[in-house]
This record gives sequence, C-alpha cells and structure tokens, in this order.
Amino acid sequence: MNLKSSELLPGPVMLDVAGLALSADERELLRHPLVGGVILFARNFESPEQLAALTAEIHAQRSPELVVAVDQEGGRVQRFRNGFTRLPAMRRFGELWREHPGRAAQAARETGFLLAAELRARGVDLSFTPVLDLDYGVSTVIGDRAFDRDPRVTAALAEALAEGLAEAGMGCVGKHFPGHGYVTADSHTEVPTDERDFESIWLADIQPYRARVGGRLSGVMPAHVTYSAVDPNPAGFSRFWLQEVLRARLGFEGVIFSDDLTMEGATVVGDIIARASAAHEAGCDMVLVCNRPDLAVQLLDGWRPSVDAASRVRISRLREPTRHAPAIDLTADGRYLAACDTVTQLLPPVA
Repeated sequence: MNLKSSELLPGPVMLDVAGLALSADERELLRHPLVGGVILFARNFESPEQLAALTAEIHAQRSPELVVAVDQEGGRVQRFRNGFTRLPAMRRFGELWREHPGRAAQAARETGFLLAAELRARGVDLSFTPVLDLDYGVSTVIGDRAFDRDPRVTAALAEALAEGLAEAGMGCVGKHFPGHGYVTADSHTEVPTDERDFESIWLADIQPYRARVGGRLSGVMPAHVTYSAVDPNPAGFSRFWLQEVLRARLGFEGVIFSDDLTMEGATVVGDIIARASAAHEAGCDMVLVCNRPDLAVQLLDGWRPSVDAASRVRISRLREPTRHAPAIDLTADGRYLAACDTVTQLLPPVA
C-alpha cells in the first residue's frame, strides 16, 4: 500500500490491537483506508504511562487521526484500573436516585467528568457509555450496568453523565439501541430474541433516546437482538430500526456503530464480510471487529463498501470534543480532585 497517512480520511471499520504497543503489522493495518478507529481492551493496558504511549502511537499512524475508544463504563466494565479511579456500576446512581434525585444526578455528572478527564489525559478519545438499557432484572449481561428500570430515571442520569463527559471534552455513545435489557440471552454467546411489539419498546426502552440525552449522543450502538414482532433482522442489521426509527423518527445525526461483529448475535447474517455489508447497508457508519485479527484481515482484504461523504464527516466529528477542549491536569484541577472524592464515596468496600 503506497498511500501516505496524511491522505487517509477515516474509514468505516474499528479494529482492536493485540498488546501494549503496536506491532509492525498492526501499524500497516491501521493505515488501511477502511480503518477509522481502534478500540482498546484490558490487555492493552499496563499503566497510565504505557497507555498514553500506545494512544500516541495509534494517533501518529494517520492524519486525520484515528479515533481511540474504550468501554469504560464502571463496575464490571472498566478496562483500565490500576492508576485510574475505580468507578461504580451505573445501578448505584439509580439506587441513590431513590433517596435523593438531585444528589444522584450530580454524582453521575461528576463521574462522567472524572471518567473523561482520566481517559483524555492518556489520549483516549471516546468511551462507549452510557448504557441506556433498562434493568428488567433478567439480563445478566446488562444487569447493574443499567441505571434503572424506569426510563425517565435512566434518561435523567444518563444525561447527567453525558454532561460531565462533555465538560471534560469527550463525546458519548448510547447503547444498546433500541434496548437489550428485556432479553435473558447474552448476545456475546447467543442469539437473543425480544418478542414485544413496537409500541411497547417505543414507550419504554426507546424513551431515553427520545429524551434530552438523545440529543447529546455522539454515537449510538444497536443491539445484536432480533425484535421478531417488528423486523426479522437483528437491530444492527435492520434498516427499519436504524433508518426509519433512529434516523427519521428520532432525528439522530451522530455515528451509528455496529456492536462487535464477531459476537454470536451477529453470526446469523453470514461471514464477516456479509455481516459488515449488512450492517453498513442498514445504516451503520462504523463496524467493530474485535478479538479476531484473522477476521479483521479478511474484512479489510475483501470488503469494498461505498462510503458516502456524510458518513465520513460524522466519523471525523467524533474527535471534535477532544480537539476543542484542553486535557485536564489530574494533579491540580480542583473539580477533578473533588470528583475523585465523590466517586470514592459511592463505591462499596473492596472485599
């Protein structure tokens, strides 16, 4: 490949990398025209200093720079821990809301600020948060990742978290549209089906996306769940859910990400190229391929999507908050230090 890195606009594929630094093969892979971002996992983290070096190396591969993202939600889903503040599961804010709504919203806002400040200080552009799924008490994969069963409480707390993220210069991605909390099956390992009708989902699970937090989202990630009474395709491969509902009815203008196309819930569509094509044609701007480097190479070698200019612009805008806001000084910023105290008080004792 002879393209210079400065000639490569962001593409529609987000990949992962294997370790603590880039290999020569990975540097070449990240310069592929289809690549637009990198998602990091716990295996990519050893220390804050190592993480900063890795993100700088990823950013150096392209101009415009690739988006560096992570699932840093709190609770069970926190990829970076040593040297980062331990974050509560989002259910903790729902519990606090029952006692004092104002205090819960403020705590969620401070948590968002802290989360974004710590990631940005190490070069991470985006976290896949907040979880907007409702807690119906049946989904083990969602569980305490959800704020609450009540969509109004979920929307209010998610908006507060998003405000904090924005104040530290980071966008946010709501997931898993239109809602993963009602099904028991885990889409990482199974193919979940939700048999409710559209009106039931619209009035409950979609309500947070209809609230003010929906206007704050930089991105949305659909669920690998089939809503069989509405559409035979899983939401991430459904033009109805992505184009008619998310884009047209809700007016969403940000990036639509697929969930990881290597998950079991995506296999109903076919091989990796068929999955990427189906997700892209349904309306996903960016598709994720994680934990299977062989499939990532297969996709880049064999997929030839037509990417429109509007989609590239949406992807490019993901890094705008980090370009326009200076990173927080974690050693001296008063609000950050106060947020650390707030978050620490929310945590259960370490066993």
